[in-house]
Amino acid sequence: MSWKASARHGVREAPAGLALLQDLVNTRGTMSYAPDLLGAADDAQRWLTDALGTWSRVAGLPAPVILLSSTDLRSLRRLRATFEGVILAGGRNPEPDGALPPADVPVSLVPDADGWVRMVPSGRGTRWLASALWAEALLAQQAGLWPRLKLCHNADCRAAFFDTSRNNSGVWHDVSTCGNTANLRAFRERKRLMGNSGSQLGGPSVQRPDLR
Repeated sequence: MSWKASARHGVREAPAGLALLQDLVNTRGTMSYAPDLLGAADDAQRWLTDALGTWSRVAGLPAPVILLSSTDLRSLRRLRATFEGVILAGGRNPEPDGALPPADVPVSLVPDADGWVRMVPSGRGTRWLASALWAEALLAQQAGLWPRLKLCHNADCRAAFFDTSRNNSGVWHDVSTCGNTANLRAFRERKRLMGNSGSQLGGPSVQRPDLR
């Protein structure tokens, strides 16, 4: 089993630290080929350890060792659902209902040796992870990358992918799977509707008498 959640879906990874947020969303079980990596403590721990190691190398910042409890698992699943809602809202998707919850996490602003101020996650345990994720979301929005992080329009999939199309028009994480499935479903629905319409309008025709 791959502990790199996004790799299971074959999607293009988001750049820099935004890949951590994408990977969290992609821990969700997808159809029949990708189990939920936050469903059991051992799976979640392996995923988190790998994901934090990757983030640390990319961000150039140390990541803490976080040992998950059963309560932490529930917190991670809630955090995942929250970011799904934020991504959908950013894509002007009508699914999110009502106002999104506040982040309510701390970050530290730290100047580096060159005088540039960096946002550094703070807190402990899953609070640190939430701090890192919200910081990456804000940085992605400031860099103009956030609108390209999307959820697949296939409701049975919802894999998070980074859209690299020129006009940012992608809607499927994989056109050959979810895209074709949706097109086939739409084709069958159109065929069904046309069939029903034909049955209502069909039947033997009645020839009108010639009144001339």
